Amino acid sequence: MTQDPPRTPRTVAVVLAGGIGVRVGLGIPKQLIKIAGKAIVEHTLESLQSSEHIDEILIMMNAASIGELDHLLDKERFPKLTRILPGGATRNDTTQLAIAALSGDDTKVLFHDAVRPFIDDRIISDCVNALDEFDAVDTAIASADTIIEVDENRIITGIPHRARLRRGQTPQAFRLGTIRKAYEIAANDPNFAATDDCGVVFAYLPDVPIYVVDGTAENMKVTEPIDVDIADKIFQMQSATLSRENIREVPDLTGKTIVVFGGSYGIGESIVNQAQAAGADVRQFSRSTTGTDVRSAKAVRRALASVHEQTGRIDAVIVTAGILRIAPLVATPKRDLKESIQVNLIAPTIVAREAFPYLEKTAGQVVLFTSSSYTRGRAGYSTYSATKAGVVNLTQALAEEWGESGVRINCVNPQRTKTPMRTGAFGDEPPETLLDPEDVARVTLNVVGSDLTGQIVTVQVAQMAKAKA
Repeated sequence: MTQDPPRTPRTVAVVLAGGIGVRVGLGIPKQLIKIAGKAIVEHTLESLQSSEHIDEILIMMNAASIGELDHLLDKERFPKLTRILPGGATRNDTTQLAIAALSGDDTKVLFHDAVRPFIDDRIISDCVNALDEFDAVDTAIASADTIIEVDENRIITGIPHRARLRRGQTPQAFRLGTIRKAYEIAANDPNFAATDDCGVVFAYLPDVPIYVVDGTAENMKVTEPIDVDIADKIFQMQSATLSRENIREVPDLTGKTIVVFGGSYGIGESIVNQAQAAGADVRQFSRSTTGTDVRSAKAVRRALASVHEQTGRIDAVIVTAGILRIAPLVATPKRDLKESIQVNLIAPTIVAREAFPYLEKTAGQVVLFTSSSYTRGRAGYSTYSATKAGVVNLTQALAEEWGESGVRINCVNPQRTKTPMRTGAFGDEPPETLLDPEDVARVTLNVVGSDLTGQIVTVQVAQMAKAKA
């Protein structure tokens, strides 16, 4: 008689989203704060959903705000997410409610903070695999700071050796029977107090070894106001990595319809040519080739309608049109001032607005262009810098507005690029100090092929040179 192979225990990720965000100070639960166009908890869910080591996801949400996550119960977007349940008054209460909702002593359970959105698959894999040998697993990183102990009078009483110290993170992973037993014992202790789940096992099941896997510095917890800014910068760093890693290739765009406004020369022309070579159906519009004025909502509407009528879909709309005129503000003719504002800022707004209905049908994307001058206004560039900063803010704001629609929007920020617009403003410059439009186009099309939204993807000369070396 043939025996059935041993059943592999399932792995459940429990997302702990019970915080109310008092320290962050933004008036909403911190897990709902939006970074890079999505609530923090959504970024966390995406990482867990994409891991082949996770079979099921359960969210324990702040009971007062639980309805805010109903839209995440989407079988297409998060098929592993099965339930969203109300959490308890404390972290330990929430864990116990999650334990009560699960079954099977052999089940592997990962408890992870909703506000640690940068968990990577290596950490998940290490935790799940470690549970094959251990019943309790923690995630931690070495402490870069010296840790001191003080008494009630703020006098140092001890300085532990830093080499043996770790800073705890999540996930904390357990066999379900182990963490359940630890809490059952703790329930009989009138002085029970613990700040995390490994602390419960450590205190009440002292014979159970707790293995520690390496976390990462990026696996930070968004708790303080500054953490929101740091998290946003980490997302920007990740998008910068995209530009470094994809310099040589363009993704397969077969079946995609891409519209480029400003595609007759420079970066726009390179995008058109590369997208066509990658299999996309590309339609470009500009004043010089099609008589399309991006400042006119009517002209943009007509262009998009014609593309949709011919192709039946629009997957991406890219706006590279721009004007660069260098002059002090008071010396700039009113006509030039008006045109710069209209082309550099109002036109991207118009295009985004008109493109949205088409992109909503395809879960498509808008890609805008900014300039490195958006970070700081400079003499002679006042209007240009201001409009480019406006494009960045437009990108970030629309990423939030469009988050639930599935429409994405990103912004490419190329450093100095050898284009006719730049040559016209600055004349000939040393070629090694300029980006090649072909490189910027490749990065742009990789953004189109990604699931990024709300990102400012910077392309730098040194970056590109290093990637090619």
